[in-house]
Amino acid sequence: MINIQPTLENEKVILQPLAADDFDSLYEAASDPEIWEQHPNKDRWKKEVFRTFFEGAMLSKGAFKITDKQSGKIIGSSRYYDHNEEDSSIFIGYTFYTTATWGTGTNKSVKKIMLDYILQFVNKVYFHIGSNNMRSQIAISRIGAVKIGEQEVTYYGELKLLNFVYEITTEHWKDITNNN
Repeated sequence: MINIQPTLENEKVILQPLAADDFDSLYEAASDPEIWEQHPNKDRWKKEVFRTFFEGAMLSKGAFKITDKQSGKIIGSSRYYDHNEEDSSIFIGYTFYTTATWGTGTNKSVKKIMLDYILQFVNKVYFHIGSNNMRSQIAISRIGAVKIGEQEVTYYGELKLLNFVYEITTEHWKDITNNN
């Protein structure tokens, strides 16, 4: 059985299992409307909308709070979800970061430790990226994910919206990390 909510860390960040008492500090990180402007749910910066997101994160039992090691502040969240044993796959997503971390390598750092960990247990990792979220499409491509399709996704407590599906396989990730 895979533990999809371990504590993961590197020199830059710590990913810890999201807990119910993390709501206020995570909402503080998420309350900037700029974070959500390209996201399918542009209102997630509103407290009542974010509360639904947070409830879904808690129910997933795979969500993390991401803490910057230097400042000690929560700077975002991500999660593992939809593990499929038959397909040997899992999704990484529901990721967001404070705008102060954009362009600092934080996303690449977080995705690297998440991929290094989970690809010990599965052969494929998928990512749902909103069809209008160019920032995230570029970011996921930069870490080596390849677009393989499109899918309508119903986020917990939200409407069904078009997402692009990206993939990284174990072999592709080994090639990427061996060449860097």
